[in-house]
Amino acid sequence: VFLGGSDTVGFPIKFTPKYAGCYRCQILLKSSCDIRVYEIECVVSAEKADAQLEFQTAAYQTVTQEIPISNMSCEDWRFEAVLEGQCFYGPPVINVRVGETAQYPLTFKPVAEC
Repeated sequence: VFLGGSDTVGFPIKFTPKYAGCYRCQILLKSSCDIRVYEIECVVSAEKADAQLEFQTAAYQTVTQEIPISNMSCEDWRFEAVLEGQCFYGPPVINVRVGETAQYPLTFKPVAEC
């Protein structure tokens, strides 16, 4: 604790989360003449990760890969998908509720040998 001025007190908090997500807590401060409750919410994001998918299928055969999207945050997510490249298909929007995992179905429909 450090004094930041005549009537302020700093209250440093440190925590080391193991996973991305939303962490909430309450801090109760009591004195002989006052009670205060502070609610703290920390949102921890995962490090950005690169991913690569490789599709292999017989000529003209469709293949679909389910991509899991886990929402460990404090808010529902709404994703808009932008697919680049020919022959790839998937829903334009996907919603993932707090604490849930949704599957994004990415489909490859080749129209020629490639």
